[in-house]
Amino acid sequence: MSKLKPYAKYQPVQYDYVSQLPKGWKLLPNIAIFRERIERGHENEELLSVTIGRGVIKQSELDKKDSSTLDKSKYLLVYPNDLVYSMRFRQGASGYSIYKGIVSPACTVLKAKKDVEINPRFFCYMFRTGFYKNYVDRYAYGIADGQIPLRYVDFKRMYSIVPPLETQNNIVAYLDRKTQQIQEFIAKKERLIELLEEQKKVFILEEIASSKYITEKKKLKYVSFLSRGVDLSNENFKEGKYPVYGSNGIIGYHNKFTTKGPGITVGRSGSVGEVNFVDCDFWAHNTALYVCRNYKNDWKFIYYLMIGLDFKSYAAGSAVGTLNRNNIHQIYVDIPEVSVQRNIVEIIENNNSVLSAGISKAQTEIEKAKEYQESLITQIVTGQLKVPCNPDVTKPESELAKTL
Repeated sequence: MSKLKPYAKYQPVQYDYVSQLPKGWKLLPNIAIFRERIERGHENEELLSVTIGRGVIKQSELDKKDSSTLDKSKYLLVYPNDLVYSMRFRQGASGYSIYKGIVSPACTVLKAKKDVEINPRFFCYMFRTGFYKNYVDRYAYGIADGQIPLRYVDFKRMYSIVPPLETQNNIVAYLDRKTQQIQEFIAKKERLIELLEEQKKVFILEEIASSKYITEKKKLKYVSFLSRGVDLSNENFKEGKYPVYGSNGIIGYHNKFTTKGPGITVGRSGSVGEVNFVDCDFWAHNTALYVCRNYKNDWKFIYYLMIGLDFKSYAAGSAVGTLNRNNIHQIYVDIPEVSVQRNIVEIIENNNSVLSAGISKAQTEIEKAKEYQESLITQIVTGQLKVPCNPDVTKPESELAKTL
C-alpha cells in the first residue's frame, strides 16, 4: 500500500464514512444507480446461491441435492453482471454473477440503470467492505429465520460511491490481481498449518504406540466412556462464564454447565471426530460427545490418544454424517500405567511447543493478510488511495510478507 498515493484533488461530501472524494467521483443514492430485477417463472434455469466467501456460485458447487421437486416458480432470474445479495448481506453474502440462473426469492437482484455505466465488480468489492456492511446494518430490519433482511425499498435510499467508469475498471483490475496474490499467500500458510498439525499427529501416534512402553490392550469404552451432550438452542443461551462446546469447539457461553472440567469433547455431527481438550467446567452440546468416565487415566493422555484415533472413518457409513459412540467404544487401544501416561504427555508437549509456535506464527500472518486486504480494498474504493492506470501488482511473496 505504501506505493499508492492519494488523488491530486478532492471534493467534500456529506457521508458518514468519508469526508471527501476525489474530483470527478460521485456520491449517489442507490436508486440512481440500480433497478431491482424481479423476473419469475424461469424454473428451468440453473439454480444459483449467494455465499459469504465466494459470492454468487452455482448451487451444485455447494451440494448435490436433488432440487427437481423444489417449487422454483417464485425464484428470481439473474443475468450475468447482475449484483445479488441475500438476507446475510451484513455478514458479506453479496456478489456479482457471471451466470444466468435463478436465486431464492429471499435474495435481491440488482441491475444497472440504462443511463448509468458501471463495473459491477467495483460495487461487489465495495459492498463487501466492513464500512458498507455496517452501513447496511442501519437500514436492515425485521427478523427472518434469525437473519435481518435489507429490502430493496430501503437499499435504494442508501448511497454508494461512484467513480468514473475508467477508474472503476482500473480499481477492479488492481484489486483482482492483488486479492488473488493475498489469497494465494493465505492458502500457502493454511497448507503449512495443515502440515504442522499432521506432524504433531504423527509424533503423537508414534510416541503412544512406541514399543518401549508396557501397555494393556483395552476397548475404548473401558478407558474413556463417552456420552452425548445436552441440547441448548440459540434462544436459550444465557450470558455466563461457562463455554458451550459443540462439534468444533466453543460455540458460545452460558450461565450453567453440564460437565466438570477438565474434560474432552469429540465432534458428533458437523465437524465429526474433532477432539477438544477443556480445562474448565463446560456445557457439552448435543452436537458433541464428551468423556463422562475417565477411569482415573490422565486427561491429557486420553486427549492425545483420541487425536491419534481416526474417528472420522467411523462416521463414513452414516447417511447423515454423525459419529455413533457405540461404534468407537469398540476400538481397541494400548494403555500404559498412569505414571507412564504422564511421561508420554510431557514428551509430546515438549515436541508440540515448537510445532505450535510455527502454527501460531502462520495463523498470525493469515490474520494480518486478511486485515491488510480489508484495509487496502476500503482505502481504494473510497478514493483514499489511487491505483495506477495499468496496474501491475506483481510482487514476490517475501515482499508481501514484509508488507504485512
